[in-house]
This record gives sequence, structure tokens and C-alpha cells, in this order.
Amino acid sequence: MSLITTESGKKMYLTPEGKKLITVIPGDGIGPECVEATLKVLEAAKAPLEYEVREAGAAVFRRGLESGVPPETIESVRKTRVVLKGPLETPVGYGEKSANVTLRKLFETYANVRPVREFPNVPTPYSGRGIDLVVVRENVEDLYAAIEHMQTPGVAQTLKLISRKGAEKILRFAFELARSEGRRKVHCATKSNIMKFTEGTMKRVFEEVAREYPDIEAHHIIVDNTAHQLVKRPEQFEVIVTTNMNGDILSDLTSGLIGGLGFAPSANIGHEVAIFEAVHGSAPKYAGKNVINPTAVLLSAVMMLRYLEEFAVADLIENAILYTLEEGKVLTGDVVGYDRGAKTTEYAEAIIANLGQRPKTAKVRDYRPIRLPPYTPDPVAVRPKSRRVVGVDVFVESELYPEPLGHLLEELAQGLPFRLKMISNRGTQVYPPTGGLTDLVDHHRCRFLYTGEGEPSDGEILELVGRVGSQLRWMHLEKLQEFDGEPGFTKAQGEN
Repeated sequence: MSLITTESGKKMYLTPEGKKLITVIPGDGIGPECVEATLKVLEAAKAPLEYEVREAGAAVFRRGLESGVPPETIESVRKTRVVLKGPLETPVGYGEKSANVTLRKLFETYANVRPVREFPNVPTPYSGRGIDLVVVRENVEDLYAAIEHMQTPGVAQTLKLISRKGAEKILRFAFELARSEGRRKVHCATKSNIMKFTEGTMKRVFEEVAREYPDIEAHHIIVDNTAHQLVKRPEQFEVIVTTNMNGDILSDLTSGLIGGLGFAPSANIGHEVAIFEAVHGSAPKYAGKNVINPTAVLLSAVMMLRYLEEFAVADLIENAILYTLEEGKVLTGDVVGYDRGAKTTEYAEAIIANLGQRPKTAKVRDYRPIRLPPYTPDPVAVRPKSRRVVGVDVFVESELYPEPLGHLLEELAQGLPFRLKMISNRGTQVYPPTGGLTDLVDHHRCRFLYTGEGEPSDGEILELVGRVGSQLRWMHLEKLQEFDGEPGFTKAQGEN
């Protein structure tokens, strides 16, 4: 067994027979049926693969392993670096984390790739429009870091984390994917008009990275307009790159345009490991009935073959799928109704019988190896020339109305080098009053600016917090920083 690195930067294991070693996880519910059908097609197409079959998901949770992913599966993935998997479930009452997400995060598969295209004989309101696009979703950061706290008994907080390093990786990946698939346009979808630091980071880095790809049209688009345009004129898009939450929503929307999740493959790609899986879930009510559409898993395997740079076999299988659909003799229940749809096994057998055929109208793209973006282990992506702490936001829980709360805080800060600038409630300034009308909750952000020389010491900040804490419950503290003279914090609505 030998580990090789391709010219495009991907690592993979070769067996002595020259086959590429992958990990196969059959999954839960309908997963084993879809994976079995896929492996039969791969074998019939003579894909040069060898498998290590491992488990994850429901059965592992029930054995008491809270991650849902046993050590032997992790070890196999570390070795093979390429995974084909069925959907996994988290049974109610077992574990707290998704085994799917655990696998993606353990191996830093930062790029979620979800292509959608129009399929022959799969009727949708968009049939004939020529939809053929890819959503590239950042897969690790954003709200999916899942850092949450109950700030008060009635107010919850989630931290939305977007790093320059993470943004740069996913944006370069999107442009490289466009090149590898012969696509000419990349849209970056953000909500940077509202979240100017988090989503704004994605927008600013996109504009920088785009300059390095003059052969590709680069367009920034607000994410809500993206959803609007996808419904109105989806054929205008080729690649949409976006943050984690936005991508989760938009990619499900796009799969709905072309016939549903049964036709939605995906890849989760990192610097070291790539995981290929259908977008759909385990659908336990259909498990064991031999009626499910395996196309999403099959097309995920096609994506895997292209990742492994086995382009001829990938084209062979994709052409057979498109020919089978175009012929229209063997269609699954999600297309024609489960009372008369083909069995999972019948559909797979039809595709095998059609290996070597080419569709008359649907076309397979010409693909080149995707070049993975360069990787740097340095955790620091931005090094400012100057930085300064200019104050502190103290978050407090209080039943007081804004004016008495403001007067109390001003009294507590007397004699300290801090001035209470404002109090906000759910992001809107409520003290000093602005004349607006705000429905209050018991969660207040209290902004103190430093009035001394230089910047406050930690001791001065802690003394302020101590005084606040002598009269009020505080639960969160945030330093207000400037980097290279620019504020690293936003103003409240109504704050001047």
C-alpha cells in the first residue's frame, strides 16, 4: 500500500494492484440500499477501487458511543482519506451530536460542494431552463460552530464565527472548482449589508481573491436576492459560494429546482480528506422496501471518481444515468409515483445495462483535476500594524427599564476612567433615549468607553465589572478594539 500525492495536491492510497483505497460507510435507513446499488454500478463500470467497509451512526449511538463514530472508522478515514457514505441518523435519546457533522469537522472538510442540474424525464416547473450550477458552502465555521449560551433564562445567544482564513480557503476553492469544470461565473452570496464584520469578511476577501482569477466573472450578491433570483431565473448562475448557514438553505432550495433530494449529490472536501454523500437523510420509513432512488448516492460516487482523477469511469457512469433517465423506461417512485416506480435494484440494473451509452440531449461536462488551495498551518491570518482597546461592552441581566439602569451604571462607574456611552436592547439603543419604541427584554448591552490615557488595563476593566456585578447580574464581556485605527465593533441601531 502506498500513499501518493497528485499534481493537484490530493492524497490517496494505492493498493499493490493499482486500485485506489476508499472507506465505505453504508449508513442508516435507506443508506445501505443506496450504497449497495452504487457499489454494483461501480463494479460493473470497472472502477479501480478497493473498499474498507466501516460503520457510523445509529447502531454506534445505541452502543453508547456519543459521537456515533467508532475509533476504527476514524482510523480507516485517516488512512484512506476518501469516504463514500450513506446517510446517518441520530436516534432520539442517543447522543447529542450528528455523526455526519462529527465526520466533517474531525477531518476539516471545509468545502461542501452541491451540484444541481436539469435531468431528462424528471419534470419540474423549471424543465427546459437548462439549470446547471454548483453551490459551494463553507462547511466548518459560521453559526455551525454551535457555540451557544443562555444569556438570561429567556434570551439565547449563538456566536457567528467567520475567519479570514476560512473565507479565503472556501473562496479560492470555488474559483478553482469553476476552472476545473469549465465554468465562467462565480457569485458570492452574503448578508454583508447587515453583518458587516462576519458576512462582510466573506465579501471583502471574495473581492480580493477574485482579482487572481481574471478568466472568471466575479459577482457579489446579497443572499436574499440570491434566493429571489434562483426562483426567478436560476439558469443565470454557475457557481454560488457562500457561508455555512446561507449555503445550507440555498443548496436545499437549488435541489428543489431540479426534482428533489433524490437527485442531489454532495462532496465535503478538505486538505487531507474528502467525504462523498447524498444530501438526503436516512428516510427510515422507506428502509428495506427497495423503492428509493439511489441517484444522489450514485452521483456522489461520480464526484468521488473525479476527485480521484478517474475521469473516464466517472463519465461512463454519469452518461449511463442520463441515458437511463432520458430513455424513460425505468424511473423510480419519486419521479412517477411509488405505486408504479422501478425498484432500487431494477434502476441500478438498468444503469449497468446502459454503461457505454450516451444521452442524446443531456451533456456531461469536460472536467479537469481540481487544484486544492494552498494550506498554511499558521493560525494567524491577519497581523495588524496597530491595535488598541478603547472600551468594553458589559452584558447584564436586569428587570430595570433603560433610564434607571443607565443612571445606576453611571453611578457605579464614578471615579473610574470609563464613560457609559449607551445601552442597547436586542441591538437597538435604548439609553440615552432616541425617541424610538423598543419591546424590551432583560438582556442589555452596556457600552463603556475608556477615558484614560492609552488603553485600559485588565485590572481597570475587572474593577468596572466588579462594580457592575455588585448590583447587577453580568454574563458576558467584550473588549472594544481598534485595528489599524479602524473600529472592530459595530454600533447599535440608533447609536451615533
